[in-house]
Amino acid sequence: MKKSPLQRVRAEYQPKLPKALQGAVKLEVGAPTESVADQEEIKKLFPNTYGLPIVEFKQAENAEGVTEPFNVGVILSGGQAPGGHNVVSGLFDGLKNLNKDCRLYGFLMGPGGFVDHQYMEITEDFLKDYRNTGGFDIIGSGRTKLETPEQFDKGLKILKELNIKALVIIGGDDSNTNACVLAEYYKANGAGVQVIGVPKTIDGDLKNKWIETSFGFDTACKVYSEVIGNIQRDCNSAKKYYHFIKLMGRSASHIALECALECQPNFCFISEEVQAKNMTLDQIVGQLCDMIVERANKGWNFGTVLVPEGLIEFIPSMKLLIAQLNDILAEHAGDLDGLTDAEKLQAIAGYLQPSEAELYLSLPEHIALQLSLDRDSHGNVQVSLIDTEMLLAEMVSKRLAKLAEEGKYNGKFAPQRHFFGYEGRCADPTNFDADYCYALGYNASMLINSGVTGYMSSVRNLTDKPENWIAGGIPITMMMNMEKRHGHMKPVIQKALVDLDGKPYLKFASMRDELKLNTLYQYPGPIQYFGPAEVCDRPSMTLLLEHDKEI
Repeated sequence: MKKSPLQRVRAEYQPKLPKALQGAVKLEVGAPTESVADQEEIKKLFPNTYGLPIVEFKQAENAEGVTEPFNVGVILSGGQAPGGHNVVSGLFDGLKNLNKDCRLYGFLMGPGGFVDHQYMEITEDFLKDYRNTGGFDIIGSGRTKLETPEQFDKGLKILKELNIKALVIIGGDDSNTNACVLAEYYKANGAGVQVIGVPKTIDGDLKNKWIETSFGFDTACKVYSEVIGNIQRDCNSAKKYYHFIKLMGRSASHIALECALECQPNFCFISEEVQAKNMTLDQIVGQLCDMIVERANKGWNFGTVLVPEGLIEFIPSMKLLIAQLNDILAEHAGDLDGLTDAEKLQAIAGYLQPSEAELYLSLPEHIALQLSLDRDSHGNVQVSLIDTEMLLAEMVSKRLAKLAEEGKYNGKFAPQRHFFGYEGRCADPTNFDADYCYALGYNASMLINSGVTGYMSSVRNLTDKPENWIAGGIPITMMMNMEKRHGHMKPVIQKALVDLDGKPYLKFASMRDELKLNTLYQYPGPIQYFGPAEVCDRPSMTLLLEHDKEI
């Protein structure tokens, strides 16, 4: 197949590595660690992989060659994120630099391929077409959960057949939680197989002091910001539309916040703030209407509003409603089958508590029905299917009409609605993500060679030049706490929400009033791969602010 000009040039890009990973390396071992919470429970569940030390790689004077080659397996797990192919490339190159006869096997379509023994060997001839490209199409991804001993044992069978020494799982918080469980199981049973995780999610909620950002966040936010900038340019040109733009991020608002810092829209909701202030849906609509009325008084009947995907679950009253709906749909699913939409709404309202029933019936019918759809594999409402941007636009329109009748609003309100999600998940990685992902993969090969298991590949100091990045690993148990899933307490990696005392949020909050009542849009433009470093290699504004850098 013929490649585009960019594909051909981009294939030649050589990602940069930290100095610590260039040439011979030595491992420095730090102090023992503990989990972020629920230490006693986590320790009991992970007796063989709990309390391990943080490790860091340093340059060594002499290379210690690997005389015996070994084989490694790799899995792409969960949703796609830009840079996954470069993690595989870095892992492959790291293994070959240790010993040219090391082999890398990719399990097809995610953890399911591991359990069902579907795999392929990744060779240089095959890999060359995927370097510095987006997507997970090199071996495919999937959402099968590795949770049961039966799955672990089936996977172990193919690992032994292929003489695989270590398994690298590239995924988000749930996938890396599963990697931790798998590492503990193999360690407890003397399987002789290491498990290493790599932090992936565009949502940005897998991070801490040692994992400064998950890969793909930088690229996805820059893709969304380009399109938001385009919309804002159109908005400022036509001067007659309000654009409600929903962005991915069901559990945290990192994407919305980063895009707000990049683009300076008139309004951006931060779900964590809504929850902290115990705001109601009515108050949220009121905030928007206040802004629209004030802008109309200036003669401006246009603007942009960013909405995090998970906003609806962070509104305390909506959260209570959704929790009740989860129970009702599980208990009364049979009773609701075959009902018309109107009958279903009334039947569900009858099962709800009075205050939640009132809220439920106040919603536009199509939104109420969307809240009543089948739940996902976690038992959660499928928030990506809920048109939150449409809900807000409709409720604002209704409120403004009432204000107009009362003589309190004399503007024109014409809403446009957008949802940016899949558009950013498989973009060609930015230079930052291309370098970061390659380093994460290469670093994983060094962790394997060091003999550790139950670790996540960690590359930090990311606002400095790549050669000054710090490479090493942290125990996955260090990131875990206990949470209720499907009615049971389970160990999971703690999600990182937007810190309302953190510099990225405070920076946005300091701009908010000025952005509402003025038109100060910024236009980031497309991702640049070639040109000045300050344009092409700049990390996210979130990272820069968190590390006291200028933006």
